[in-house]
Amino acid sequence: MTADAKPNNVIRDVREAQFRMSRTEFARHVNATASTLGENTGCTPRLIAAWERGEVASPRPVYERVLHKLTGRSLTDLGFSPRRATISTVAVTVRRATYGRTRARTATGHGGPIHIDNAFVQEPDSGTLEDMIRREFLRLVSVTGAIVALPQPVAPPETGAAPTEDMRERSTLNADLWSVYGLTSTKQSVYPLVREQLASLTSALRGGQRASDHRELCGMVGDIAQLAGEVWFDANRYTEAAQCYLLAGDASKEAGDRDLWACALVRHSFVSLYARQYDEALPLLEAAAALARNGDGELPTRHWVASVRAQVLAGLGDADGCNRALDEAAGVQDLTGPAPGGWLRFTGDRLAEERGAAYISLGRLDLAEQALTRALREPLSPRRQGSVLTDLAVIGARRKDIDRLVSHGTGAVDVAYRTRSGYMIQKLHGLRSHLTPYVSDRRVRELSDRMTALGVRT
Repeated sequence: MTADAKPNNVIRDVREAQFRMSRTEFARHVNATASTLGENTGCTPRLIAAWERGEVASPRPVYERVLHKLTGRSLTDLGFSPRRATISTVAVTVRRATYGRTRARTATGHGGPIHIDNAFVQEPDSGTLEDMIRREFLRLVSVTGAIVALPQPVAPPETGAAPTEDMRERSTLNADLWSVYGLTSTKQSVYPLVREQLASLTSALRGGQRASDHRELCGMVGDIAQLAGEVWFDANRYTEAAQCYLLAGDASKEAGDRDLWACALVRHSFVSLYARQYDEALPLLEAAAALARNGDGELPTRHWVASVRAQVLAGLGDADGCNRALDEAAGVQDLTGPAPGGWLRFTGDRLAEERGAAYISLGRLDLAEQALTRALREPLSPRRQGSVLTDLAVIGARRKDIDRLVSHGTGAVDVAYRTRSGYMIQKLHGLRSHLTPYVSDRRVRELSDRMTALGVRT
């Protein structure tokens, strides 16, 4: 049991008193009930034990549905925590463009209120990215893309000019939403705010504007669409993320912002990169590099492109090309301006972990471990820490060092439990393929069971 876990006596009492079953029997009953719902859960006695020890704060949505079918109770009535995310480090005031005035806002999402100004974000609900919401969002993306692509009528100067304060407020809200996204550990919790902002910008684009205002609004769409893509990407919904990045690229092109456009292409390349389709990712990065070379030389765009390109070249086995790209990425340390943040967050503090990941792909485990150990000493966000720990666990597995495999793997799984990040689930899927030779070890079996509880595929 982890240090801060509290036993869930409610779910234990349900099993023992209501169903009078052992953990093995109850796991079988959960799986049988799942089958009647058309689900495949793969529940095990160890997972039931993890629930009862309090190691799983909130089961995955599929288990929520099955347990409700079994007991008629909600998660909270079964002793689990509601799915929610908190921002504990900084209270963020999100401002909204309201035709010339600023106000702290409370938004209403699909699952309830979202109070940003008092530093609390309620995740919309357990079905945040379910099919209905997905279809609604993709329809919005489609409409926005069509409006961006339409020829713009010439607006009379006296009616076509958007109030300066309105434009400033819309831009400020974009920046604030990136801040919220960076602060919250559960990335999907910002979805309702991002969706509402995209809808607001789409509505603004429908009216006639001056050409300069139209370009500025397209730039804001290119910005917020990249954030929307990151939310979907974190949920392992790559098709939806790709649609967002396509919109971001089109809007950025219309805005005439090469750096913003290049970043949309970089993010789009991640869809192929994480599917290990390196040949598909490389042309996107080549196009991004060409844009960045003609962009703002004070921005780190070209260095971020090089960093991601290094990962792709490593995946293709091009060690020389990878090292050249890593050296180019290191040039970010020579920039003297402030870090831009928002849609372009690449800074020198990411170089060690990027180098370590590339060296793992190239099979240079000694260099990879040095770089990743150095990265782990730095302050990292939960997702970045989990990613580094996962890579170190892979090194342990490839070196047949079970102690390091289990130690780093457990740390990575702990991060995944805290963040519920689809990105971390995908990283752990890559690690799980390395566990098979060591399943005779009890600690490795327990690690594998915890991955199963998270939804990591075998």
